[in-house]
Amino acid sequence: MVNGILGKKLGMTQIFDETGRLVPVTVIEAGPCVVTQVKTAEKDGYDGVQVAFGDIKPSRVNKPLAGHFAKAKVEPKRYIREVPIDEIGDVEVGQEIRVDIFDPGSVVKVTGISKGKGFAGAVKRWHFHGADMTHGSMIHRKPQSGGATDAARTFKGVKRPGHMGCRTVTQRGLTVYRVEPERNLILIEGSVPGANGSLLMIRRQMVGG
Repeated sequence: MVNGILGKKLGMTQIFDETGRLVPVTVIEAGPCVVTQVKTAEKDGYDGVQVAFGDIKPSRVNKPLAGHFAKAKVEPKRYIREVPIDEIGDVEVGQEIRVDIFDPGSVVKVTGISKGKGFAGAVKRWHFHGADMTHGSMIHRKPQSGGATDAARTFKGVKRPGHMGCRTVTQRGLTVYRVEPERNLILIEGSVPGANGSLLMIRRQMVGG
């Protein structure tokens, strides 16, 4: 059974459940994805499934990818990723994977690219306390000392100003609130990484995963 699917983040909204509780949810257009390659332990050293998602004009696909899609006998897609699988079983190239592989109440983990925030200072990036805003202080939000200078370089891992966001982030322990197969929608409680319109991978979370 395939344990993951690709989707596009549409945004957040809120829903009232049967008890009147307000539930914030993220709406994701997940699938349909099509299997473009099946990898086996005998041939590739591991079991996996390559899936494609998102419509795209054939003219925008380069020749290597066009040949890959033609070999799989599927229409060209915008994104190609590998998703985990329990066992190959009857998974075949060209098979569609839809959002109904998940059920309401399922625990999933969502991977996406976090929002980019550009070059950020130490207070915003690392939550430094900062110095006094009054009493003649001229430091305010500056990072202050950079530590020992004998090495004449900055050591790795030092918390300094720099590029913030735009990283691959996996949010674990999320709960599926609702699944709408007829509209290819999945509603997940809470927020997930990434901006609206960005690519997400939703995977079933195993025990300890």
